Amino acid sequence: MANIASKFFKYRSYTPIPFLLIMFLYEDANIWSLIAGFLIALVGESIRLWGVSWAGSETRTTGTVGGTFLIISGPFGHVRNPLYVGNILMYFGMGIMSMALFPYLQIIALFFFFIQYHYIVTEEEQYLRKTYGKEYEAYVKNVPRFLPRLTSYKVEGLEQPSFSLKEGLKSETRTLQAFTFVSVTIFLIWFIRRL
Repeated sequence: MANIASKFFKYRSYTPIPFLLIMFLYEDANIWSLIAGFLIALVGESIRLWGVSWAGSETRTTGTVGGTFLIISGPFGHVRNPLYVGNILMYFGMGIMSMALFPYLQIIALFFFFIQYHYIVTEEEQYLRKTYGKEYEAYVKNVPRFLPRLTSYKVEGLEQPSFSLKEGLKSETRTLQAFTFVSVTIFLIWFIRRL
């Protein structure tokens, strides 16, 4: 299982590519799917940006699982894996935008990314349990893995990194570029096909 998790972790930036190609090839969008899907994807990207503005560039590692802080600030106070929640919302939103092979592609993608993140998160949690012990166990008991809680979890005296939107934007540059490229491409394919 550790080998599967490490492969998923290492190549997690590339696993969406086959789904994107299918979305471009089988685009069947309408104005409402473009709007609704874009809004869902934008919420996902906003959650990611909020998360990386707390976690910084550590979210960009592709080697081994790790982290300097047990981050419980910002979105991490609501859900343990906000970046993966953001990713799933982005992928789902873009799938809605394109309406490619709807609803089969979207269901298959959700299932695939659930499996991928299950393996990655399981590996990350082993590291966090070993590194942060009782603090992490308390966090697990109070903050859900993927479905956010309404109120933020707080622990007095637990050292946290500083929030930095500037660093978040710097770390998120590649994702923002991909988000823009995919959204614009889906829109242009829809627009050109209707000329």
